[in-house]
Formats: sequence, C-alpha cells, structure tokens
Amino acid sequence: MRRIGLFGGTFDPPHVGHLALAEWARTHLSLERVVFMPAGTPPHKLRRVLTPVRHRVAMTRLAVRGNRAFTVSTLEARRAGPSFTVDTLAALARLHPGSRLYLLMGADSLDEFSTWHEPKRILRLATLAVAARPGAQGSARHGARAAAAARLPGKVVWLDNPRLEISSSVLRAELRAGRPVRYLVADAVERYIRRHRLYRRRT
Repeated sequence: MRRIGLFGGTFDPPHVGHLALAEWARTHLSLERVVFMPAGTPPHKLRRVLTPVRHRVAMTRLAVRGNRAFTVSTLEARRAGPSFTVDTLAALARLHPGSRLYLLMGADSLDEFSTWHEPKRILRLATLAVAARPGAQGSARHGARAAAAARLPGKVVWLDNPRLEISSSVLRAELRAGRPVRYLVADAVERYIRRHRLYRRRT
C-alpha cells in the first residue's frame, strides 16, 4: 500500500522547519511522497492578509527542489473561496485510490481539531500525524497524549520530531525589519523574496 503524506499550510514563507518536519515524517512513516499543499484561502485565517498565492506556491516549489519525495500541489491554491482539508483529502483519495493518507499537523492543530470542518470524515480519510510544537497541549508525552488517543483511537500517530523554534510569522517580521533570513529558508527562497520585494515594510 502506498503511503502519502499531506502537508498543508500557508507557507508564507516556507522555511527549514517545514522541510525538516516533512523529511522526518517521510522517514519515520515510510512515506512514498509528501505533498505540500499551499492554501488558497484558509478558513481559519480569513482576516489575515496573505502573500498572493502565486508567490507562496512558487516559493514552496523552490523550497522542495532537490527532494524527489516532495511535491507541490496547487489543488487548494486553485480552489475558489475557503478551502477545507476534508475536501483536499477526498480529492487526494480519488487521485491515489488504495493509498494510505497521513495528514501532517502540529500538536496545536490537534488541540483544535474538533472545531475543523467535518473532523469525523477527515478521520475516515486519513491518519493524523502529529508533530511536536512548543506550548501545545497535544505535544505532552503523557496525559494529553493519552487523552488524544482515547478520543481518536487508532487515528493518531506521534512523530516525536525535533522542535525547531522557527515560524513564518517571525521570518516575516525579520524581513520587514530588513534583516537577513539566511539558513532559515532555502537560498532559492530568499533570493525569490528579495527579487519580488516580498514582506517589505509598508509605507
């Protein structure tokens, strides 16, 4: 059975933490492929102004270049209106019949999973692969894990990945301040950001 990971996010911008997590999941879950899915209009970030999706897709493609197991899908980027994970998983299931799908998410997202659109259907379509995130209840090794396992029996795997203290919001702030982000994003991504003058301070 093919094993495919779905890694969704705004990727605004994509950084080394995203790549490290995807590779960790690939090796520890024996994934044949990790599909990076830049969001078009994520329903939980409707009030935030995002970098145009064409730039986020282009940066994500540059970020994953060189890893044959990583691919970028524009399925959500091309979807009109808010994009729901359940619809994306259903589309991937149709594209890859018979495959086992894993949904990569942070422990902070697991804490809020019950508020997602059609969470029960998501669990029918995919196994949740949960990454450790500082400050999230689901990242605890004992009580919170046991509670999640009881609530979602057989549908959660824990990645136990190294925790990299890096976020896209911090990088955007650094870039607005005119500071370099070398070694925090792929070199090609940093060049793209500079070339297209992204994340500059608004005047």
